[in-house]
Amino acid sequence: MELKICHLYPDVLNLYGDGGNIRCLTQRLKWRGIGAKVTKMPIGSKESLAGFDLTFIGGGQDFEQEVLLEDLHRGRDKELVAAVQDGMTILAICGGYQMLGAYYETHDGKRCDFVGALDLYTVGAKTRMIGNYMYRMDERLGGFTVVGFENHSGKTRLGEGLEPLGKILAGFGNNGEDGLEGAHYNNVFGTYSHGPLLPKNPDFADLLIRTALTRKYGAAELSPLDDTLEKAAHDEMCARLEKSGTHERN
Repeated sequence: MELKICHLYPDVLNLYGDGGNIRCLTQRLKWRGIGAKVTKMPIGSKESLAGFDLTFIGGGQDFEQEVLLEDLHRGRDKELVAAVQDGMTILAICGGYQMLGAYYETHDGKRCDFVGALDLYTVGAKTRMIGNYMYRMDERLGGFTVVGFENHSGKTRLGEGLEPLGKILAGFGNNGEDGLEGAHYNNVFGTYSHGPLLPKNPDFADLLIRTALTRKYGAAELSPLDDTLEKAAHDEMCARLEKSGTHERN
């Protein structure tokens, strides 16, 4: 068994160690005896997304997102739409998450048209939403708690046909108003969780692996790993956020 993993735009979308998510995925696959072939696709790459099993898109600032527009609209946007509809497993963080939506509008009214693969849009605000945060995944995705670090001024709104990843327990999430975090559609997982996300949340890492393997091979039984250290780090952050009560939601 093997997964072909695409790291899209690693040259400009890699805030707060987001690239560590790739290392986490490949290591967890290796521990289970499953192969992983990672391909980096920077701006200007001519390689097609077709044939990959899992794509990762990291986070970037407004400037980096604007830099990507020309490359996106050379056809990469259409490839991403096709990949989403075809059921490719995709993890998109912050700027990468916003990029899969229809558009990003800055707080002063400048609009960047993005991919349109997900029914969402983002509007910038003058105040940033920043800090450690946590949310509980939807029960259909496992119902586990996720911890991460968010830093964004954009407020993301989901269309009626789009489900959130989960509900905020502490922090801001999509917009700091509706108590929702991220988006889930087909096999796409969009979130504001930097950190990197997956080393601190092994359940999320295995959800992505299981989703990609099931799509490729029809089924996936993952052997258990010793996640003692990972879960200790996860639980410590949960405890700190619960104790502080910062922006905590019911």
